[in-house]
Amino acid sequence: MEDEVATRSASLLDGLRSFGANYTEFTRRFANWLGLHATDAAALVEILYAEDTGSPLSPARLGERISLTSGATTNLLNRLESLGYVVRTRENTDRRVVTLRSGPDIQGPAREFFGPFSSGLAALVAEYPAEEIERFEAFLRHLRSTMDDVLAEQGRP
Repeated sequence: MEDEVATRSASLLDGLRSFGANYTEFTRRFANWLGLHATDAAALVEILYAEDTGSPLSPARLGERISLTSGATTNLLNRLESLGYVVRTRENTDRRVVTLRSGPDIQGPAREFFGPFSSGLAALVAEYPAEEIERFEAFLRHLRSTMDDVLAEQGRP
C-alpha cells in the first residue's frame, strides 16, 4: 500500500509540475505577445483572474502573489497603468484602500489570447461528471493548504 501511495503521489506531482511548466510558458507567451516583461504579464494575469473571480486585488496583495516589494509593485503598476492595462480605483469606504481593475485596453487582447484555452478547458470540464470535478477541486484545495502549511513552517521570505 505504501508503494502504491508513493507511486500515485509521484504521478500526481509529475502532472502538476507539467501543468505548472505549461502555465509558466503560457504566461511567458502572453508577455511576448503583449511586448511585456514576464513579471508584468504575470501581474496582469493575477489582476485579471482576481477580478474575474470577484475578488480584485490590492497592490499589497498583488505584490505578495508575485513576490515583489511594495516599491517594485508600484513601478510595475505604473507601467501597466500607462499602457491602459490596469486601473487603480478607490471602491472601499476607506478611501485609502486601492483596488486593482483591468483597464479598457487589455479586455480585448486578453479574451483573444486566453479564449482558446478557456474554450478548451470548458470542453474538458464538460467531459466529467460534476461530482468528479468537485472531488478534484477539493483535492486541489487540500493540496494548496498542505503546501501553504509547509511554506508557513519554513517561513516565507
